[in-house]
Amino acid sequence: MDTTVVKTLFFSDDGSIPNHPSLPVLIYPGVLRDKAGQTESIFNRNNWGNSWQNGVFDYHHYHSNAHEVLGVMKGSATLMLGGENGKQIEVREGDVLVLPAGTGHKRIHASSTFKVAGAYPGGMDYTTKTGKSSERPQVLKEIQDVPLPDNDPIFGKDGPLMDHWNIR
Repeated sequence: MDTTVVKTLFFSDDGSIPNHPSLPVLIYPGVLRDKAGQTESIFNRNNWGNSWQNGVFDYHHYHSNAHEVLGVMKGSATLMLGGENGKQIEVREGDVLVLPAGTGHKRIHASSTFKVAGAYPGGMDYTTKTGKSSERPQVLKEIQDVPLPDNDPIFGKDGPLMDHWNIR
């Protein structure tokens, strides 16, 4: 079992951004500090696919049909997690965030070099939702139906996600 320190955050449905009703956001501070350039390939090796590299949208959004991992490859940013009443967090190169389906996220500020890799368990396709009232109640059902991942995006079968999300 890996001994990486993992921070957990729980967010409630705020009426706009549903967040996940039972799974916490996981933050792995600096876990890939020495391997930031390999972030996407590490995700892919652990069966988190349909990956990409870019930034984070500057508006609140979430994915109702897939969990998402974000790994900071370069630079730093302030992100808002959980919707308008959520929590601002500072992320920097080497940090990894696992966002359960429904978790709102938005970029508040970023350095000019900020770049993340993102991926989804099993390479799932994902929707991008913005909290419109017309999205409900369909998204609430979709969030509940998203299957748990088979692997932690960094450490595979023995990673902290398996314990924090009660997959074992």
